[in-house]
Amino acid sequence: MNIFNDFHRRIAVILGTLVKQGHLPADIDLSRFAVEPPRDSSHGDISTNAAMVYAKQASCKPRDIADKIAEHLQREDGILSVDIAGPGFINIKIAPYFYENVLRFVMANPDGFGSGERRLEKINLEYVSANPTGPMHVGHGRGAVFGDALARLLDFDGADVTREYYINDAGAQVDVLARSAYLRYREALGEDIGAIPEGLYPGEYLIPVGEMLAARYGSSLQNKPEVEWISDIRVIVINAMMDMIREDLSQLQVKHSVFFSERSLQMPVDTVGALITDLEEKGIIYKGRLPPPKGQVDEDWEDREQALFASTRYGDDVDRPLVKSDGSYTYFASDIAYHASKFNRGYTRLIDVWGADHGGYVKRMEAAVKAVSGGKAVLDVKLCQLVKLMRNGEPVKMSKRSGDFVTLREVIDEVGCDAVRFMMLFRKNDATLEFDLAKVIEQSKDNPVFYVQYAHARCNSVFRQAAAAFPEADFSAETLATADLSLINDESERGVMRLLAEYPRMVEAAATSCEPHRVAFYLYDLASSFHSLWNRGKDHHNLRFVNQNDGILTYARLALVYSLKSVLASGLGILGVSAPQEMR
Repeated sequence: MNIFNDFHRRIAVILGTLVKQGHLPADIDLSRFAVEPPRDSSHGDISTNAAMVYAKQASCKPRDIADKIAEHLQREDGILSVDIAGPGFINIKIAPYFYENVLRFVMANPDGFGSGERRLEKINLEYVSANPTGPMHVGHGRGAVFGDALARLLDFDGADVTREYYINDAGAQVDVLARSAYLRYREALGEDIGAIPEGLYPGEYLIPVGEMLAARYGSSLQNKPEVEWISDIRVIVINAMMDMIREDLSQLQVKHSVFFSERSLQMPVDTVGALITDLEEKGIIYKGRLPPPKGQVDEDWEDREQALFASTRYGDDVDRPLVKSDGSYTYFASDIAYHASKFNRGYTRLIDVWGADHGGYVKRMEAAVKAVSGGKAVLDVKLCQLVKLMRNGEPVKMSKRSGDFVTLREVIDEVGCDAVRFMMLFRKNDATLEFDLAKVIEQSKDNPVFYVQYAHARCNSVFRQAAAAFPEADFSAETLATADLSLINDESERGVMRLLAEYPRMVEAAATSCEPHRVAFYLYDLASSFHSLWNRGKDHHNLRFVNQNDGILTYARLALVYSLKSVLASGLGILGVSAPQEMR
């Protein structure tokens, strides 16, 4: 029930007619124009730029095309007026029954309104992928929430989404983690370890791991050389860290369907080496030397002849090394093999959610995906900017538990999952976010999560009021759908109906652009319209939702409230935020 898609189809048919009549060239793309709400609702309900899109190709003025489109539109049922504005925008006013039908559709399909048709598109969406070296921090939380909300959004829009976490368990950092855990193991045995040496992880979260190792091994590892214990401890501590990360994600209502181990790319079969050999045979890897990098030194750069990936052929700035002088693979080599595995598993649309500090890595990975897929797969990287954690406008100090940052769990425990998720999504992912722990629990219009959830709770309170006023009445969706919706004729009520009608279009646009923050913005606008309507009802008796002297009008307005409640719940569901029945 997407009014805007409906009118896009209608206008496309009209354009096809104009092509047949010779007013437009035969090779125009009939999908290229936009149909959207006008910026100013006084201009109408629907606006299109079709005339301006095709004017140049048709070698005529936009208003001449607009006149012809308008002439056809005026013959359509349900169109009250068609006006041409400015250089050729077409503004359309439609009959109220279009919006009334939207309400009836919502009442018949409260969970499906706004969703897209199921399609065969398979998307691999990788997000979080925090190194398994400690608890998650707030920055990880933003990527986790964004990725999870994007997965929910794409799924709601009809795509088949795999939610993936890439476990970085093969790099040098996990050896550092194992050494840090071994130090805590010695501490658990009663040894005075003093200050944690620089280069090891100092957080107190490793103390329980050390105690677990002491309980399992006793003192048998205490005086052994590193080579005899590091492999076993590395596996144990990685598993412990991943259990901690999974628990953090669970507390944030973030889900994954696949956890992919980097180590599996090298053991038991060296998939990375096999891929390098294959790319060498294809001429995509060659022997060469790289000039020194400009600015900050790339950690993979070495001044020697080495195996280089020809990423400049695929849009990167420089070619990239794959094997270090000690024979180990660069991070890039493993990442190529990992993304090749996604393509080999049948995915051609890959979305990665990374922290903003990885922005310089985007071009090389886009190049790698083009190379290993023969151009059949596309990588779309979404960067999440930093989170500045505040309390009443002042920066929050680091956590003792983690050693150098505030853990995500501490923030969830303080303000709750809903506040964390909504506020993480109430700003575009590539913009820096200031997260104020005091502001997100305020009960005011300035706290978006409270404002939206309060609107949903108020909708439920309307039905409780109605049940008290009409104890024998049936306020089910099926009954409300039969109400005389033409009685909803106040302009403020119509404004809410127009916003509800925009929901499917908003969902489609948010999914297409991979921008779940659009859902959060929409919900805030919808909640604001409803709260305004609520306040008007308090001041004007004839605008109250429940009118004990007019049951017919009450039914009509309850149909509006039911539809609004359903859309609020749907949008909050996409964001992974609860829709409370009541709030105190």
